[in-house]
Amino acid sequence: MTSWQVVRVIAGAFILISVAFGAPSSPWFVNEWFLAFTAFVGANILQSGLTQWCLMESIVRKLGLKADA
Repeated sequence: MTSWQVVRVIAGAFILISVAFGAPSSPWFVNEWFLAFTAFVGANILQSGLTQWCLMESIVRKLGLKADA
């Protein structure tokens, strides 16, 4: 997998987990404030799309994943 694919997998997992923990109808509900984390991840995805820079991708590249296929 390339770094951008790993970043998208991580972002998707964070969103799914935070919605599961933040949605009152979820069986894994903890607190509605977990939905703030969902908004944070969404804002970072938006920022990444507009600026072509993503901190998570920089971190994943430093861990050794390649940038392109």
